[in-house]
Amino acid sequence: MLSLSIALALPAWAQTPAEAKDKAKLDVVVVTTERRVERIQDVPNAVSAVSGEKLDVLASGGQDVRFLSGRVPSLNIESSFGRAYPRFYIRGYGNTDFRLNASQPVSVVYDDVVQENPILKGFPAFDLRAVEVIAGPQGTLFGRNTPAGVVKFDSAKPSQRQDGYASVSAGRYGMLNLEGAFNLPLSGDWSARISALHQRRDDWVKNSYVNAKTQETEGYSDTALRLQALYAPHKQFSALLNLHHRDLDGSPRLFRANIIKPGSNELVDGFRPDRVAFDGVNEQTLTQTGGSARLKWSLDGFDLYSVTGYESVKPFSRGDIDGGYGASFLPEMGPGFIPFPVETSDALRGHRQLSQELRLESTVRGGFKWQAGAYLFDEKYDVVAQDWLTPLTTTTHQDNRAYALFGNLNQDLGGGWQLRGGLRYTQDKKDLDTRTSDPARLQTGNGTRTQTDDSKWNWDASLSYRLDRDTNLYARLATGFRASSIQPAAEFNPLSKAGAEDISSFELGLKSEFWQRRGRFSAAVFNYEVKNQQLTAVGGGNNANRLINAKKTAGTGVEFNLELLPMPQLLLSLSGSYNDVKFKDPNLQVEACGNGCTIRDRITVPANPAQFKFAPTVDINGNQLPQAPKTTLALTARYTWALGNGDEVYVYTDWTYRSKIGFFLYDAVEFTGKSLTEGGLRLAYVFGDGRYEAALFGRNITNQIRTTGAIDFNNLTGFINDPRTYGLSFKALF
Repeated sequence: MLSLSIALALPAWAQTPAEAKDKAKLDVVVVTTERRVERIQDVPNAVSAVSGEKLDVLASGGQDVRFLSGRVPSLNIESSFGRAYPRFYIRGYGNTDFRLNASQPVSVVYDDVVQENPILKGFPAFDLRAVEVIAGPQGTLFGRNTPAGVVKFDSAKPSQRQDGYASVSAGRYGMLNLEGAFNLPLSGDWSARISALHQRRDDWVKNSYVNAKTQETEGYSDTALRLQALYAPHKQFSALLNLHHRDLDGSPRLFRANIIKPGSNELVDGFRPDRVAFDGVNEQTLTQTGGSARLKWSLDGFDLYSVTGYESVKPFSRGDIDGGYGASFLPEMGPGFIPFPVETSDALRGHRQLSQELRLESTVRGGFKWQAGAYLFDEKYDVVAQDWLTPLTTTTHQDNRAYALFGNLNQDLGGGWQLRGGLRYTQDKKDLDTRTSDPARLQTGNGTRTQTDDSKWNWDASLSYRLDRDTNLYARLATGFRASSIQPAAEFNPLSKAGAEDISSFELGLKSEFWQRRGRFSAAVFNYEVKNQQLTAVGGGNNANRLINAKKTAGTGVEFNLELLPMPQLLLSLSGSYNDVKFKDPNLQVEACGNGCTIRDRITVPANPAQFKFAPTVDINGNQLPQAPKTTLALTARYTWALGNGDEVYVYTDWTYRSKIGFFLYDAVEFTGKSLTEGGLRLAYVFGDGRYEAALFGRNITNQIRTTGAIDFNNLTGFINDPRTYGLSFKALF
């Protein structure tokens, strides 16, 4: 509220609006996909950008970074951990692992610093220049653990212009969003930018269990702050310093016992999103602090960049995993049949990530450009896992060190042809050691300590042809890899390792601006093959988690983006993708559900409770990857009415659709999420020469509720998407 008050109380700070843009043409989109500033049309890679008003609209309901899911082709984001741990998938390729030492094949890069640990990837999106989603392997310029692609967040940077903004929105369930940023020119060659975000929501789900320890849940208080300082004494040197912090106090993912009808993927009759009944504790806290220094020297013929990053995060999450109360061997149980109770927590302690990149970039004019650099990475932490019902504490320490050397060339061949290529060498090492409060309960058949050591060469090459000034065709070949992963020994599973996975990808694309820049279209067809894909086989007959490798995974698909400005007051966009992504390994088998679900895969070894085998083993060869919808579509439309006094009213609507998804590696009726369509609507009044905006908004306006994930080892436990929300918002520029 302070930032809002400043905006309203100090009109003397108001700036003269920037020169009006040409409203009869689409804005030019520039990206840094290949670490240089380029028009999005000129980049021979499938990249989508989200910025400006669209970001404001999508985030208006207070959701975390998952609001980006489905908004660009082939991007899915989900979580079984809540706001703290998003999992990213591009072109159907991701990782459903929920461990705190898991790695993902989609890398998140925030202000040029990789966010390696999955908890770091959830840092809030606010005061951004843009979000770029780069599909396909990006191993040359972004390094290891990018075989599926990169999601890149770029903050708005400080400048000598004294301006800023403040926004507030309030809505259903006591939702409140406060966001603001202010540029502050300092004396001499310094400038600074302060950005802040506070999001909160009341606990809107009531726990009907009589002796509930957690009586209400699903609320949160999430605060983030970013301070940037820019020192630019002359054109030959600049230093951008960044400090950021986050505090989250909220609820973990809410697991709901027996909400799925047996033999179907429908919610049970009478299901109410605002009611649960469980006897455990649900709580989640997170503290994150980080900083970076981005230095630039402009020398004769090239620029030298140095990016130093530091991140530290301390999460704690405790939840009732069975989602109900009691058990079959206790005096009471429910809702439905609860075979046994489960209540666990996970935390990180002593986390510290250090990274350093040095990069040279050519600046000589002409048809030949190059980049070269070196990268260092060092991360360490303890993962603390606790069983709260049969007390057991397990602590796993992991160190991860990596370094890389890379280079990239860009040659104009003449006649509209251009060739680009890159090469990177990476070495990645991990050390893991586990200790426990009760060694007798740990499965130590594979030991409690191990190491990995991977070294890989990755490359990419692209050839593009400019048909005319506004149309490019391109072909791209690329490789990438994800370093080996380790699953520590636990009560229900021994230590397991999955070797490094490799991807080879081929892509053909078209990018064009047309209709005097009132239309923009891009499309790509692709085919990729992953060898030794790392998979996490979870659940089954108990709360187990083990790593395996699939010999081969094959993916084929198509994706497109279309923007149209048929008239100055109407802006339309449509994007979509089709992804056919399947396992190709005749020997790939996992344990299926242990709760009597309806299995569609071939059973190779039946369950045998007499021998303590509570779940069948099934053949999953040919299955679509989990959390990989075959079809996604996204539509937006904005229509503006200009008023006689210079003000305007606009309506903005956005819709996303995804087809059905599987929750696990195996195929089961109950654990197949139904197709999901969500829509948003915004009605806004812009006044004060464009400086102020008041709006009504709604998210998931049709109130379509679906199960989006499940727990398979206990009962038919599921979790759902957010129901309909709505509210008011106000934004001021100053």
